[in-house]
Amino acid sequence: MGPLVHFLDPQYLISTFGLIGILAIVFAESGLLIGFFLPGDSLLFTTGLLVASGTYLHQPLWLVCLLVSIAAIAGDQVGYIFGRRVGPALFRRPDARLFKQSNLTRAQEFFDKYGARSIVLARFVPIVRTFTPIVAGASHMHYRTFVLYNVIGGVLWSCGVTILGYFLGQIAFVRDNIELILIGIVVLSVVPIAIELLRARARSRAQ
Repeated sequence: MGPLVHFLDPQYLISTFGLIGILAIVFAESGLLIGFFLPGDSLLFTTGLLVASGTYLHQPLWLVCLLVSIAAIAGDQVGYIFGRRVGPALFRRPDARLFKQSNLTRAQEFFDKYGARSIVLARFVPIVRTFTPIVAGASHMHYRTFVLYNVIGGVLWSCGVTILGYFLGQIAFVRDNIELILIGIVVLSVVPIAIELLRARARSRAQ
């Protein structure tokens, strides 16, 4: 299993880095340019499953949800500040190995379509989730408005996905087949990235 696959495998990440690793990944995936490829939804869902089963994670659910929410909100705050300070220069930045202008453009279109609500809605859209707070900062969204929607979105996403995994993890079928389900989660984690790569290739050919 290659290094990239390791970092797309929620169970590997949790078993290796524990709760601190979860918080660091959620923080990075929420607002740092380099975090867009990291698992977000699948990591939180797996966190809930493992909290329910007592595997690797032994903290109470409420504490995990609280800490993950803080990490998600803080990540978006950093993304907003980064976008606010870098501004237009970010949109002129050339493509690099980890940075693609297409990701930023996609987030810009999402932001233009939904306005302030995009801060909440983007939480549930991989890749867009990482770039939307940066676009909000670059677009000089009113800071208080951003903070309000950031807190709402961060709590809904962090707690919602984690709690969903927790309660499903208490179902006998899920608990008895947790390894197969975790493998399925890894596969689902790769799908959004594969789709984005295919779309980028199709766009480049069209151009």
